[in-house]
Amino acid sequence: MPVATPLFEIDDLYVRAHDGTEILRGVSLTVGAGEVHALMGPNGCGKSTLASTLMGSPEYEVTAGSIRFKGDDITTWSSDVRGKAGIFLAFQYPQEFPGVSVLNFLRQTVEARTGEETSVLELRRRMLSWMQRLSMDSSFADRYLNEGFSGGEKKRNEILQMALLQPDFAVLDETDSGLDIDALKIVAAGVQEVRSDRPELGVLAITHYQRLLDHLRPDHVHILIDGRVVDSGGLELVERLERDGYESWR
Repeated sequence: MPVATPLFEIDDLYVRAHDGTEILRGVSLTVGAGEVHALMGPNGCGKSTLASTLMGSPEYEVTAGSIRFKGDDITTWSSDVRGKAGIFLAFQYPQEFPGVSVLNFLRQTVEARTGEETSVLELRRRMLSWMQRLSMDSSFADRYLNEGFSGGEKKRNEILQMALLQPDFAVLDETDSGLDIDALKIVAAGVQEVRSDRPELGVLAITHYQRLLDHLRPDHVHILIDGRVVDSGGLELVERLERDGYESWR
Protein backbone atom coordinates (compact mmCIF):
# COMPACT_ATOMS: atom_id res chain seq x y z
CA MET A 1 0.00 0.00 0.00
CA PRO A 2 1.24 3.54 -0.76
CA VAL A 3 2.38 5.56 2.25
CA ALA A 4 0.08 8.51 3.00
CA THR A 5 1.59 11.98 2.72
CA PRO A 6 2.10 13.46 6.20
CA LEU A 7 -0.13 16.40 7.03
CA PHE A 8 2.69 18.65 8.26
CA GLU A 9 6.45 18.21 8.09
CA ILE A 10 9.28 20.29 9.54
CA ASP A 11 12.58 19.10 8.11
CA ASP A 12 15.95 20.19 9.55
CA LEU A 13 14.75 23.76 10.08
CA TYR A 14 17.23 26.51 10.89
CA VAL A 15 15.86 29.95 11.77
CA ARG A 16 17.45 33.23 12.82
CA ALA A 17 16.18 36.62 13.96
CA HIS A 18 16.86 39.73 11.90
CA ASP A 19 19.76 40.65 14.18
CA GLY A 20 21.49 37.47 13.01
CA THR A 21 20.91 35.43 16.17
CA GLU A 22 20.34 31.78 15.32
CA ILE A 23 17.38 30.47 17.32
CA LEU A 24 16.34 27.16 15.76
CA ARG A 25 19.13 24.74 14.89
CA GLY A 26 17.82 21.83 12.86
CA VAL A 27 14.27 21.17 14.11
CA SER A 28 12.49 18.18 12.55
CA LEU A 29 9.08 16.69 13.34
CA THR A 30 6.14 15.26 11.43
CA VAL A 31 2.44 15.53 12.34
CA GLY A 32 -0.08 13.19 10.75
CA ALA A 33 -3.77 13.90 10.18
CA GLY A 34 -5.73 13.60 13.43
CA GLU A 35 -2.61 13.51 15.60
CA VAL A 36 -1.87 15.73 18.61
CA HIS A 37 1.80 16.54 19.18
CA ALA A 38 3.14 18.41 22.20
CA LEU A 39 6.31 20.47 22.02
CA MET A 40 7.78 21.26 25.43
CA GLY A 41 10.79 23.28 26.43
CA PRO A 42 12.11 25.87 28.91
CA ASN A 43 11.77 29.61 28.40
CA GLY A 44 13.99 30.94 25.62
CA CYS A 45 14.47 27.59 23.87
CA GLY A 46 12.75 28.70 20.63
CA LYS A 47 9.17 27.46 21.08
CA SER A 48 7.41 30.70 20.15
CA THR A 49 9.95 31.35 17.38
CA LEU A 50 8.94 28.01 15.87
CA ALA A 51 5.24 28.86 16.15
CA SER A 52 5.77 32.24 14.46
CA THR A 53 7.93 30.67 11.74
CA LEU A 54 5.30 28.03 10.99
CA MET A 55 2.82 30.84 10.32
CA GLY A 56 5.25 32.75 8.09
CA SER A 57 6.11 35.63 10.41
CA PRO A 58 8.44 38.15 8.72
CA GLU A 59 10.24 38.60 12.06
CA TYR A 60 12.28 35.47 11.41
CA GLU A 61 14.32 34.12 8.52
CA VAL A 62 14.53 30.45 7.54
CA THR A 63 18.18 29.85 6.63
CA ALA A 64 17.97 26.09 5.97
CA GLY A 65 15.48 23.26 5.96
CA SER A 66 11.86 23.23 4.89
CA ILE A 67 8.22 23.28 6.01
CA ARG A 68 5.72 21.13 4.10
CA PHE A 69 1.92 21.07 4.36
CA LYS A 70 -0.03 18.30 2.63
CA GLY A 71 3.05 17.61 0.54
CA ASP A 72 3.56 21.22 -0.62
CA ASP A 73 6.69 23.15 0.32
CA ILE A 74 5.32 26.23 2.10
CA THR A 75 8.63 27.54 3.46
CA THR A 76 8.34 30.80 1.49
CA TRP A 77 4.56 31.19 1.69
CA SER A 78 3.25 34.35 3.40
CA SER A 79 1.15 34.06 6.57
CA ASP A 80 -2.11 34.97 4.80
CA VAL A 81 -1.56 32.28 2.15
CA ARG A 82 -0.84 29.72 4.88
CA GLY A 83 -3.99 30.72 6.75
CA LYS A 84 -6.13 30.43 3.64
CA ALA A 85 -4.60 27.00 2.94
CA GLY A 86 -5.81 25.72 6.34
CA ILE A 87 -3.12 26.45 8.93
CA PHE A 88 -4.17 28.14 12.18
CA LEU A 89 -2.17 29.70 15.02
CA ALA A 90 -3.63 30.34 18.48
CA PHE A 91 -1.48 33.10 19.91
CA GLN A 92 0.13 33.08 23.32
CA TYR A 93 -0.85 36.74 23.76
CA PRO A 94 -3.92 37.50 21.61
CA GLN A 95 -4.10 41.13 20.48
CA GLU A 96 -6.88 43.57 21.32
CA PHE A 97 -8.77 45.26 18.47
CA PRO A 98 -10.74 48.23 19.88
CA GLY A 99 -13.70 49.12 17.70
CA VAL A 100 -13.79 45.72 15.94
CA SER A 101 -16.44 43.33 17.23
CA VAL A 102 -15.75 39.61 17.54
CA LEU A 103 -18.49 38.99 14.95
CA ASN A 104 -17.01 41.37 12.38
CA PHE A 105 -13.48 40.11 12.92
CA LEU A 106 -14.56 36.52 12.44
CA ARG A 107 -16.57 37.41 9.35
CA GLN A 108 -13.45 38.93 7.79
CA THR A 109 -11.22 35.99 8.71
CA VAL A 110 -13.74 33.37 7.55
CA GLU A 111 -14.16 35.18 4.22
CA ALA A 112 -10.37 35.38 3.84
CA ARG A 113 -10.11 31.64 4.54
CA THR A 114 -12.88 30.58 2.14
CA GLY A 115 -12.58 33.33 -0.47
CA GLU A 116 -16.37 33.65 -0.39
CA GLU A 117 -18.76 36.24 1.03
CA THR A 118 -20.28 35.14 4.33
CA SER A 119 -23.80 35.96 5.52
CA VAL A 120 -23.76 37.79 8.86
CA LEU A 121 -26.89 35.91 9.96
CA GLU A 122 -25.43 32.52 9.05
CA LEU A 123 -22.13 33.34 10.74
CA ARG A 124 -23.91 34.53 13.89
CA ARG A 125 -25.91 31.29 13.95
CA ARG A 126 -22.73 29.23 13.69
CA MET A 127 -20.98 31.41 16.28
CA LEU A 128 -23.80 31.06 18.81
CA SER A 129 -23.82 27.29 18.33
CA TRP A 130 -20.07 27.08 18.95
CA MET A 131 -20.20 29.54 21.85
CA GLN A 132 -22.65 27.23 23.57
CA ARG A 133 -20.35 24.25 22.96
CA LEU A 134 -17.34 26.23 24.26
CA SER A 135 -19.16 27.55 27.37
CA MET A 136 -18.96 31.16 26.15
CA ASP A 137 -21.48 33.90 26.87
CA SER A 138 -23.33 34.82 23.65
CA SER A 139 -22.77 38.53 24.37
CA PHE A 140 -19.11 38.03 23.34
CA ALA A 141 -20.16 38.21 19.69
CA ASP A 142 -20.77 41.94 19.93
CA ARG A 143 -17.87 42.87 22.22
CA TYR A 144 -14.71 44.41 20.81
CA LEU A 145 -12.16 41.70 20.08
CA ASN A 146 -10.24 40.82 23.26
CA GLU A 147 -10.81 44.30 24.76
CA GLY A 148 -11.35 43.84 28.49
CA PHE A 149 -11.32 40.05 28.09
CA SER A 150 -9.84 37.94 30.85
CA GLY A 151 -7.02 35.55 29.97
CA GLY A 152 -9.45 32.64 29.79
CA GLU A 153 -11.90 34.60 27.63
CA LYS A 154 -9.13 35.51 25.17
CA LYS A 155 -8.04 31.89 24.86
CA ARG A 156 -11.60 30.63 24.46
CA ASN A 157 -12.09 33.22 21.74
CA GLU A 158 -9.03 31.79 19.96
CA ILE A 159 -10.62 28.33 20.09
CA LEU A 160 -13.86 29.83 18.73
CA GLN A 161 -11.87 31.23 15.79
CA MET A 162 -10.33 27.81 15.21
CA ALA A 163 -13.76 26.19 15.22
CA LEU A 164 -15.19 28.61 12.66
CA LEU A 165 -12.14 28.71 10.39
CA GLN A 166 -12.07 24.89 10.17
CA PRO A 167 -8.30 24.51 9.66
CA ASP A 168 -6.54 21.26 8.84
CA PHE A 169 -3.56 22.00 11.09
CA ALA A 170 -3.49 24.09 14.26
CA VAL A 171 -0.56 25.42 16.26
CA LEU A 172 -1.44 26.25 19.87
CA ASP A 173 1.30 28.56 21.15
CA GLU A 174 1.23 28.27 24.95
CA THR A 175 -2.57 28.39 24.99
CA ASP A 176 -2.39 27.51 28.70
CA SER A 177 -0.27 30.58 29.55
CA GLY A 178 -1.78 32.65 32.35
CA LEU A 179 -4.81 30.43 32.89
CA ASP A 180 -6.07 29.15 36.21
CA ILE A 181 -7.08 25.50 36.54
CA ASP A 182 -10.77 26.06 35.75
CA ALA A 183 -10.05 28.19 32.66
CA LEU A 184 -7.48 25.66 31.48
CA LYS A 185 -10.01 22.84 31.67
CA ILE A 186 -12.52 24.88 29.65
CA VAL A 187 -9.96 25.75 26.96
CA ALA A 188 -8.68 22.16 26.73
CA ALA A 189 -12.26 20.88 26.50
CA GLY A 190 -12.82 23.41 23.72
CA VAL A 191 -9.87 22.07 21.75
CA GLN A 192 -11.22 18.54 22.15
CA GLU A 193 -14.67 19.73 21.07
CA VAL A 194 -13.22 21.13 17.84
CA ARG A 195 -11.29 17.89 17.28
CA SER A 196 -14.47 15.86 17.72
CA ASP A 197 -15.99 17.96 14.92
CA ARG A 198 -12.85 17.68 12.74
CA PRO A 199 -11.22 14.30 13.52
CA GLU A 200 -8.57 14.80 10.80
CA LEU A 201 -7.31 18.03 12.44
CA GLY A 202 -3.61 17.87 13.28
CA VAL A 203 -2.51 19.79 16.38
CA LEU A 204 0.89 20.99 17.60
CA ALA A 205 0.49 22.17 21.20
CA ILE A 206 3.45 24.20 22.43
CA THR A 207 3.76 24.44 26.21
CA HIS A 208 6.08 24.04 29.17
CA TYR A 209 3.40 22.85 31.59
CA GLN A 210 2.20 19.30 32.08
CA ARG A 211 -1.28 20.40 33.11
CA LEU A 212 -2.49 21.12 29.55
CA LEU A 213 -1.29 17.72 28.39
CA ASP A 214 -3.20 16.03 31.19
CA HIS A 215 -6.33 17.11 29.30
CA LEU A 216 -5.18 16.90 25.66
CA ARG A 217 -3.37 13.53 26.03
CA PRO A 218 -1.03 13.99 23.03
CA ASP A 219 0.00 11.13 20.77
CA HIS A 220 3.61 12.33 20.65
CA VAL A 221 5.77 14.56 22.86
CA HIS A 222 8.90 16.44 21.74
CA ILE A 223 11.46 18.18 23.97
CA LEU A 224 13.00 21.37 22.54
CA ILE A 225 16.18 22.71 24.17
CA ASP A 226 18.49 25.39 22.79
CA GLY A 227 16.77 25.38 19.40
CA ARG A 228 16.92 21.60 18.87
CA VAL A 229 14.51 18.71 19.42
CA VAL A 230 16.56 16.59 21.80
CA ASP A 231 14.02 13.83 22.43
CA SER A 232 10.69 12.51 21.13
CA GLY A 233 8.36 9.92 22.57
CA GLY A 234 5.11 9.55 24.46
CA LEU A 235 3.73 10.74 27.77
CA GLU A 236 6.64 9.07 29.56
CA LEU A 237 8.71 12.12 28.55
CA VAL A 238 6.28 14.36 30.44
CA GLU A 239 6.63 12.15 33.51
CA ARG A 240 10.42 12.32 33.23
CA LEU A 241 10.24 16.09 32.91
CA GLU A 242 8.11 16.38 36.03
CA ARG A 243 10.52 14.15 37.92
CA ASP A 244 13.91 15.39 36.70
CA GLY A 245 13.35 18.72 34.93
CA TYR A 246 14.89 19.87 31.65
CA GLU A 247 18.39 19.50 33.08
CA SER A 248 18.16 15.75 32.48
CA TRP A 249 18.36 16.45 28.74
CA ARG A 250 21.19 18.95 28.85
